[in-house]
Amino acid sequence: MTIHRSLAHVCALCAIAVLPACAQDLNTLVQKESPSLVVTYKDLHTHPELSHHEERTSAILAQALREAGYTVTDHVGIYPDGSHAFGVVGILKNGPGPTLLIRGDMDALPIVEETGLPYASHVMTKAASGQETGVMHACGHDVHVTVLIGTARAMAATKSHWHGTLMLIGQPSEETIDGAKAMLADHLYARFGTPDKIIGLHDTNQLPAGKIGYVFGPTLASSTSIDVLIHGIGGHGSAPQLGRDPITLAALYITQIQTIVSREEDPQDPSVLTVGTIHGGTKRNIIPDEVKLELTTRSFTDKSRQTIIDGLKQMAAGLTLSANLPPEKAATVTVLENESTPVMFNDPALMKSVSTTLIKTFGADRVVEQQKIMGSEDVGVFGLDRKIPVAFFWLGAMDPAKFAAAQAAGKSLPGPHTSHFEPLPQPTIETGVEAMTTVATSLLQP
Repeated sequence: MTIHRSLAHVCALCAIAVLPACAQDLNTLVQKESPSLVVTYKDLHTHPELSHHEERTSAILAQALREAGYTVTDHVGIYPDGSHAFGVVGILKNGPGPTLLIRGDMDALPIVEETGLPYASHVMTKAASGQETGVMHACGHDVHVTVLIGTARAMAATKSHWHGTLMLIGQPSEETIDGAKAMLADHLYARFGTPDKIIGLHDTNQLPAGKIGYVFGPTLASSTSIDVLIHGIGGHGSAPQLGRDPITLAALYITQIQTIVSREEDPQDPSVLTVGTIHGGTKRNIIPDEVKLELTTRSFTDKSRQTIIDGLKQMAAGLTLSANLPPEKAATVTVLENESTPVMFNDPALMKSVSTTLIKTFGADRVVEQQKIMGSEDVGVFGLDRKIPVAFFWLGAMDPAKFAAAQAAGKSLPGPHTSHFEPLPQPTIETGVEAMTTVATSLLQP
């Protein structure tokens, strides 16, 4: 395999020897590993890769796991079009005991970075839409990969403290929420064993570095991707009466569907409906034949989700009727099930065990219970519709001084999916590795 020079440099740093188990306190081990982990993090941040394209990132992770003593399989995952994903599976067997899956996601976002950091991304590429875009780790998956590497080393170094099987997952394509499905479609559990429990973490701008958050039960909303195609009758911009303008119809539709959440949903059952992209037209004086809208919905119940879908279809039918379009020109609403994910549900019993361990490790002042949010995640897909318990917790990632100043001013620091999202590497990574390692060790007992 050909490895880029920068990749080889990072992987050489990954090869720092794992310290003997009994001779090292976990905190000491983490402190010793911290410098090389920060270098890895900064390299990943500088070289982000979009969903379905995580080739370099997955190679760094796979090599780091191999050097830590794991049996590694890469290119795990199959998408619906038959292409292979860049999923990574690392297995470390340590005698009889339970199997624990620890998941970290790897992909970045189509965002031009504006943090001004010395290790900021300057990568440019073409998005799936064909548009030129920057690429940025604006959701902190570079933190997640680095923490996974650090946890892998720490667990290998402390094998005398736990028993069972570790299954470390480098998951591709979380941002398009089809990566977990792709790995399961590639017979993940049939090939590597079914875990007894699943844990993971996500960095956040809602907590300073050094703090951890947790939620019981529903934690993140379901996400449903929907395409709406609004047809019209094209023509010259000087004679709109001879056609049916789909751009005007799209504007009416976008305005009307806002009432689904505000007037059709139970206000005590939160939901969100967002039109993320609009595509239509080629020239200012041409009325096009169609306009495509790409939507996302968020909800915490099946009822709320279905209310949105039904409302979109009913209003699309009404739009076609009001525009006096023929049946073959009817607006269509398509739910993209492969780009959708269910509610992320934290198993209460497992999260109780996890939060208890975290509080014992860090103290109650650094581990706080939080509220559910409307963001979405596909880590819960690995739980097979809650058949396998999942616990997913939050990792504070903000500079404590900046965080305190923002709070004092009644503001929030830039968060995930923004061009100014800026985790503070060292304390974030150190806390993440120590947290994940202590939790994993507590769950891998005979």
